[in-house]
Amino acid sequence: MTRDGELRLHLQCELDDLCPVVFRKLTDPREVARWWGPDGFSTPSVEIDLRPGGAYRIAMQPPEGELFYLVGEYIDVDPPVGLSYTFRWEEPDPDDRETVVTLSLHDTDIRRSELTLDRAPSPLSGGWPSTRKAGSRVSASSGKCSRRNGIDHRPPRRTGVPRHAGEPGMTTRPCDDDR
Repeated sequence: MTRDGELRLHLQCELDDLCPVVFRKLTDPREVARWWGPDGFSTPSVEIDLRPGGAYRIAMQPPEGELFYLVGEYIDVDPPVGLSYTFRWEEPDPDDRETVVTLSLHDTDIRRSELTLDRAPSPLSGGWPSTRKAGSRVSASSGKCSRRNGIDHRPPRRTGVPRHAGEPGMTTRPCDDDR
C-alpha cells in the first residue's frame, strides 16, 4: 500500500534487450502498437508526444467489442532509463481514478535489462496483471521472462524479494519458463 493506504502495483521483468532498445519499444508509437494490451486485443492507433507535459492516447480493440481509449500525460521522460506518466480511460467509469505509472530500466549485463513498473493507486481488478506478459512481448528475443516476477500491492520488503499471489482477491500466473 502507499502511505495513504491505497494499493500499489509493482512488477519486475528481465528482458533480452538493453535499456535504449526497451525504452524505444515503450515510447515509439509503432513499437507500442505491436505489444500493447491484453492477449487478443489489437491496438489500432497510438499517439505519443514524448515530453514532460506531452499527452498520449492509445486505442484498444477487444476481440468482440467497441474500440476504447486510454490516455494520459507524461510527467517525467528520462531516456533511456525512466518514464513516468498518468493513466486513465478516456471515458472513465465513475469508479475509475487517474493513476501514475513509473517505469525504471537498468541494464543487468551486456545484453539484458530489467524493467520495473510501479502504479499507484492500483485497483485489484483490471488488465494490469497481464502487463507481465506485455513485458515479455516488449523483449524481441525470447519473448519470455527470464526469472520469476511478482505482483506486489504493498510496499517492497527490505529483502527485495517480490510478493506473489495469495493475497485476497489477487491471482498471478508464473512466467512461461517458471512452469
